[in-house]
Amino acid sequence: MDGLDEALAAADALDRALVTGLLRPRPDRAGDLAELARAVAGTPLAARVAEAAEKAAAGAASEDHFLALAAARTALLGAVHDALTARVDETTGRTRGEPTPGAPGERPTANLLAAARTWLCDLARTGWQGIDHDLVGSAAPIVSAMLPDPALRRLATLLDGFAAELAASCPGAMLDRVPARRWGDLWSRALLLTRPGAAEPSAVLAATGRLLPLGVDLHEHATAAQAQVHAVFEPADGGPPRLVRASVSVPKPDTVVAAGVWQLLRPRLSLLAALGEGRSMDLDGMPLTDDGDLIWNDAQARAGDPVDSFATARIALPTAVAPAVAPLDRHPARLAEPVFLEGYDIRRDDTGEDGGGLSFAVAGRLHIVDTDRIPTASPLTPEAVAASGACIGLLRWDGGEFRLQPLAVETTVRKKTVALHAGAWAGGTTDKVGVRAEKAATDAVTVLRERAGRLLRK
Repeated sequence: MDGLDEALAAADALDRALVTGLLRPRPDRAGDLAELARAVAGTPLAARVAEAAEKAAAGAASEDHFLALAAARTALLGAVHDALTARVDETTGRTRGEPTPGAPGERPTANLLAAARTWLCDLARTGWQGIDHDLVGSAAPIVSAMLPDPALRRLATLLDGFAAELAASCPGAMLDRVPARRWGDLWSRALLLTRPGAAEPSAVLAATGRLLPLGVDLHEHATAAQAQVHAVFEPADGGPPRLVRASVSVPKPDTVVAAGVWQLLRPRLSLLAALGEGRSMDLDGMPLTDDGDLIWNDAQARAGDPVDSFATARIALPTAVAPAVAPLDRHPARLAEPVFLEGYDIRRDDTGEDGGGLSFAVAGRLHIVDTDRIPTASPLTPEAVAASGACIGLLRWDGGEFRLQPLAVETTVRKKTVALHAGAWAGGTTDKVGVRAEKAATDAVTVLRERAGRLLRK
């Protein structure tokens, strides 16, 4: 795609500069910063970024200059996101909604934003190779002061996670490999969020109608888990169907793994039970943001009739309107577009490092299948995907190419067509493997509660 590689290369140029830091002048970093400035030369950011690049190359950048560099990097990745999204829409024939400005939110305390901005600029001056525990740890009081304020919680959570990653990598001088793009993403996003009004809340409407789940995307880490349900919403007023999401996140002990994770998520989102049972949900005035996120409230939802997610994918998904994307969320890593494929040829590539490359060939296009994203907490397996004839998945951009993450497949078992879902165990299971994992999770949580109780009594 024209310009895509160049835009990514310009963002990478700033990331290289952040690795070594911008406190002292360095000729090689001057070239990288000039590359970033050239990439936005034809935009309204041109003059500010050119000045910022010159000052940063001389080791004399102020906070405003760092903000300009972060804005340029974000704009470039936003342009990449838009180009990739346009390609997806062209391929799928999908229409996309236009953003609607929301009501201005409560402006947070300026002093806390300034403190966060100063810390982030100190990071840029020091560079990832120069970080130490003293510098990284200075974010802790800022995060603690932000967390009680709902208007600052988004930034506080980002800073907290970012600081934790940096702390785990200290001292930076000992790092063999620096995750430059990831830390560049976190740094630039956090820095822009320190500007008052940078992330005004999106418009919210009251959604009344029928929710048809497509599948669930499960993310699991050592201390946290998140389930994001992708669905089609059919408004009761007869309006066009819309692609929506509903998410739930929970902290978890590292001893709870596999199917046991559902036990922690299930009580927080009744939609998971409906998904596991293969039912729709009837919504009554559920808040729905302009960018497609349902602000879930169990009191505004009830289980509906049985529904087949593959019927939804075949009939409702092609006409569903995709949500608009908020400006700061325009990033290639955010792409997760629900798609439906069937009638494909399955191709394997046994020459790769893992020897298990899988692709679906359909309508002259080759779709690389990302089986690594299939959760262990489900009956869906790479083997089932490799024997499938239809697939509901998420189209993502990863490593410079589109990849398909399977959410559900139709396959043949004993001459019968069966559907296997990544979220099949979300509402509970009678599967032997799932039952054992649920029991192990129950035992682990019980032991942890007992230990916590004894500590509190002491």
